[in-house]
Amino acid sequence: MSRPRIAIDAYNLTLEQGTGIATYARNLSYQLGGLGADVGVLYGERPAASDGDELLREISLLDAKILRPNPVLRALADLQRGIAMRFGVTATPVPITDRVVRRGVEMRVPYADRAWNSPDLFRAAQVGFGRGPNFGRVKLPDGPELMHWTFPLPVHVEGAQNIYTMHDLVPLRLPYTTLDTKKRYLATLRGVVATGSHIVTVSEASRRDIIHLLNVPETQITNTGQSVALPAALTQKPLDIAAREVSGVFGLEWGEYFLFYGGIEPKKNVGRLIEAYLASGVKRPLVICGRRAWQTRTELALLYEDAGFQVDAVLADGIQRLSRKLTDRVIMFDYAPFRLLVSLIRGARCVTFPSIYEGFGLPVLEAMLLGTPVITSNVASLPEVVGDAAIQVDPYDTLALARAIQAMDQDDGLRAEYARRAPIQAATFSEAAYRERLRALYANLGVRLDGGRAEITAAATE
Repeated sequence: MSRPRIAIDAYNLTLEQGTGIATYARNLSYQLGGLGADVGVLYGERPAASDGDELLREISLLDAKILRPNPVLRALADLQRGIAMRFGVTATPVPITDRVVRRGVEMRVPYADRAWNSPDLFRAAQVGFGRGPNFGRVKLPDGPELMHWTFPLPVHVEGAQNIYTMHDLVPLRLPYTTLDTKKRYLATLRGVVATGSHIVTVSEASRRDIIHLLNVPETQITNTGQSVALPAALTQKPLDIAAREVSGVFGLEWGEYFLFYGGIEPKKNVGRLIEAYLASGVKRPLVICGRRAWQTRTELALLYEDAGFQVDAVLADGIQRLSRKLTDRVIMFDYAPFRLLVSLIRGARCVTFPSIYEGFGLPVLEAMLLGTPVITSNVASLPEVVGDAAIQVDPYDTLALARAIQAMDQDDGLRAEYARRAPIQAATFSEAAYRERLRALYANLGVRLDGGRAEITAAATE
C-alpha cells in the first residue's frame, strides 16, 4: 500500500539561526516521517544555479551565498512572479541524496522523502497576495494529498488539501509589539480561514484567540500542541564537560547565573526582566543570550543610561560585557550555537522567561526538559505549558518578578522542587503524545497514517 503523501513548506527553515517556526516545521517533518507518511518539502529559494542541473539544484538549497539582486530588477521579478502565481507556477523537483553533506546544519534541514523548489515563492506570495481571499497558486509534480503550511502564507498547492498552522495572533492582540502591516496580516488570516481546509494551532490560548478574533468555527481548528526533542549527545553530556564549556566559553560558573534566551523584542519583556533583576539585589549575574530584533534600544535602556553607551555600537562587537556599573551583574551574548546553548541552559540556576505573550513558548519547555527551574509568565499559553512546574508571575509586575528571582536565588529547596517537577511536566509534551495528536488531526481530514517507521526520529543537532 502506498504511503500517504503530505508536504510542508520550508518557510524559515533555511535561516541560519532559525526561529520557533523553523523548529516547529522541522519537528513536524520528522514526526510525519515517523508516522509513515511520504514527506515532501516545498522550498522557495532563489537558486544560484540553472534548473537544468539536478546536482546544482540540490546544492542551491544549502548554498551559503547571499544573492543581492538589483532593487529595480527585484521589483520587476516580483511583479512577474505575482502575475504568474495567479495562474499557477510549477515548482521544480529537487533530488534528496547524500551528495550534499548535511551534518552540522541539521537545525536547518527537515526530514524529506522528496522536495521541490519554486524561486522566491514565499516572497512573491507575500508581496503579491495577502490582501484578500485570492491566493497565489503553485503546482507540485507528483505532489501531495495534503499540504500543511507551517505559517499562514497566502498561497495554495493545487490539487491538494491545504491546511495552515497559525501559531498565535500577536500582531492583532499586541499590535504595538510587532512591525507587521496589520491590515494585510488580518486579510491574509481571513483568506486562510475562508479558503483553507483546516486551521492548526499549538495551544489552547491561541485556539481561543483564533476562534474569537477570526470567527473560526470550533470544528475548523485543532490544537496539536508541540513537542521538543533535544539530542541525547547534548542532554546527557557529562556534567564536568558541560561545566567546562560554560566556564571556558562564557566565563560563567555552573549553577551560578540566571538566564534569559530568545529574541530581544518588546514581546519578550526583557526590559522589565532587567528592571526586576536589578531591583532584586541578587548578586548572581543575569545572562541574556539573544539576537537583536527591534526596539532593542528601549528594551536594554537600563543597561546604558548611566554609562552613556549607544546600544547598536556595543552590540555590533559581538559577545560583550555591557555596562561599567553592571559588568558583573548583567552579561549579554548575541548568539550561542545550539550545542553550547544546551549546556548554558543546563548550567543555569534558573531560566527566566517573562514573555507578555507566547503562542506556545518553546524555551520554557526546553528548559524543563533539561531539569532547569523556570520563572515565567501567567498569561497566554505559558500556564498550560508549565503547569505547576514553574514559578508563574504577572509579567507586568516587576516587583513580583523580583521576588521570584530572589526566591530562586536564596531557596535551594525551592529550586530543587521545581527542578524535580520540570521534566515530569515536560513529558506531557512528549514526541509520542504529539505524534498521536497529529495522527488524529490527519485522520479527521481523511488521511490515515497507520504506518510507522521507527528509524525516522529527529536527527541529532550539533
